[in-house]
Amino acid sequence: MTAPDTESLSVPARPRRRPADWRGQAPVVAVVALGGALGATARYAAALWWPAQPGGFPWATFWTNVVGCAVIGVFMVVITDVWAAHRLVRPFFGTGVLGGFTTFSTYAVDIQKLVDAGHPRTGLVYLAATLLAALTAVWLAATGTRRVLKWRQP
Repeated sequence: MTAPDTESLSVPARPRRRPADWRGQAPVVAVVALGGALGATARYAAALWWPAQPGGFPWATFWTNVVGCAVIGVFMVVITDVWAAHRLVRPFFGTGVLGGFTTFSTYAVDIQKLVDAGHPRTGLVYLAATLLAALTAVWLAATGTRRVLKWRQP
């Protein structure tokens, strides 16, 4: 018996990965951080202005997420179909401001608080209502923006 051909078993060499170019990524990280701080501050202000009652529906977080999703629906249509924006606009506003404004973590904590406080039905309604309202808001906003833009074209 002869040994199998070892050349057929060789693994091709991987291409060398270039180290991350931090000079190119630093502005993106900076604008995301700045936008996130602005968005999170706005969300926090909304929660202070409209605090959730213990065991009650967390309206501030609900509307923050719904409004944020609607704004991102409009923004994504405008940024992709209408406006050739600077490369930092999308990370600043879309990822930063709207990412900081909308909140999955507070949404999850609110559900856990409701369940722990003996209000599982309210928690389940909140879970489903936020998901449905946020998805509907982004779809309606994007669709409505496209229709308005199409209608306004000469």
